[in-house]
Amino acid sequence: QVQLVESGGGLVQPGGSLRLSCAASGSIFSINAMGWYRQAPGKERELVAAITSGGSTNYSDSVKGRFTISRDNAKSTVYLQMNSLKPEDTAVYYCNVGVVLTFEDFRGESEYDYWGQGTQVTVSS
Repeated sequence: QVQLVESGGGLVQPGGSLRLSCAASGSIFSINAMGWYRQAPGKERELVAAITSGGSTNYSDSVKGRFTISRDNAKSTVYLQMNSLKPEDTAVYYCNVGVVLTFEDFRGESEYDYWGQGTQVTVSS
């Protein structure tokens, strides 16, 4: 069983900053890509940022230059530093992690997709 626990959301004024964290725990052999998605009311869930096991990153155009994704492999944790926040960043943010559960999965190049419970980020004055 794998659990993802998110933290760090909240209410912030435009121009402010927040840092989200997502820690994975459980019976894990290794972790592949980790990412953050968000879903605003009435909209589909969209990718915000992702980071590979090797540290390569990609961002949606709407957050480039303002958000930074990072990971601490020793802690099985992914972070999202969000600066210069705008009202349009308001959404529920979800972490997503590709988990390799066993050595057999590793040999077979299998991974399992897990989602965090979501954390609300509200940007408003």
